Amino acid sequence: MNGVLNETTNKIHRHESGRSDFQTTCGATAHVAHDHLRLISIERAVTEADVTKCGRCFADGSGY
Repeated sequence: MNGVLNETTNKIHRHESGRSDFQTTCGATAHVAHDHLRLISIERAVTEADVTKCGRCFADGSGY
């Protein structure tokens, strides 16, 4: 499953299913410039990088 990574905060969000671009379940990235966001596998992001999960998008996440 792909998520939306905010490269400024190193936080991964759940990608809004069926939506294009970088729309997330929580909406936290709605006002973030697209050049700071990228689609990436959630599993890859949390295992290969210093990334945290969004607390609104994931039960085991933290923060906004």
